[in-house]
Amino acid sequence: MLTHLSDPVAMLVKRAGDVRIHTFVSSFTNRNIANATHIIETENQLVLVDGQFLAPYAHAFREYAGTLGKPIERLYVSHRHPDHWFGLGAAFTDVPIYALPETISFIQNHGEESRSGHWKLGDLVPDRVVVPKEAVHPGEETIDGVRYLFDRVTDTEIDSALTLRLPELGVCIAQDLIYSGTHLYLTEHMDHWIQVLRDMLVTDDELFLPGHGLPADKNEVARNVEYLSAAQQAIANGLPGDALKEFLVQRYPERKCPGIFDIYLPRLFGGASDY
Repeated sequence: MLTHLSDPVAMLVKRAGDVRIHTFVSSFTNRNIANATHIIETENQLVLVDGQFLAPYAHAFREYAGTLGKPIERLYVSHRHPDHWFGLGAAFTDVPIYALPETISFIQNHGEESRSGHWKLGDLVPDRVVVPKEAVHPGEETIDGVRYLFDRVTDTEIDSALTLRLPELGVCIAQDLIYSGTHLYLTEHMDHWIQVLRDMLVTDDELFLPGHGLPADKNEVARNVEYLSAAQQAIANGLPGDALKEFLVQRYPERKCPGIFDIYLPRLFGGASDY
């Protein structure tokens, strides 16, 4: 299926009793940005988080979920950036989909505009938009014996993001609050984002599931704080656009997926659309 794209990585990242947590990451190479999606497998069913971006990866993620031999009870969309919900239209049209109310509203009102705006990707883009139907709010719910804590985090990498914590397992599904081993998508809200990450460092969580890259620990959370602080200082020192990219690539040569710069720099400095 992925003949013209690099292969994804799928892995079991935690096992605790009847609970198994899986992560599926699209390619780090070429112009991919290592989208990470996750599965919470319990005794009777699966809960998924995010739906991938490009159609072939969405199909591959669905196929991986299928190998687990259990029904998908629901899928949570973390936020409105298209690399997290485009794949719904390719591979998850039959699954109950949950999201924050503002994410639902955005996809309903702007989803087709966003999809058609990616026409240069050709058949890598799903041919339809799927709007989540179920609203999720901050609070607590037990699903097949696992306790979930849901939170709405504002003004970080995106204006509103859904996080899921599994406190008994020490797991935080942070999605785009954390970029693990990849360059970050910068926004104008880096002050608050840094504070949110610092708050994560004093929780009891041990495993952090990112929206991009491999599962992480608190060391990677701290490295994200350092990256954001360095980027913030560089911007304050007057480094615009390509100069900021050069600075960050040279300072963090170990971080992958430099294609992210081409996505956010026009928005950060040029007022381009955030669809």
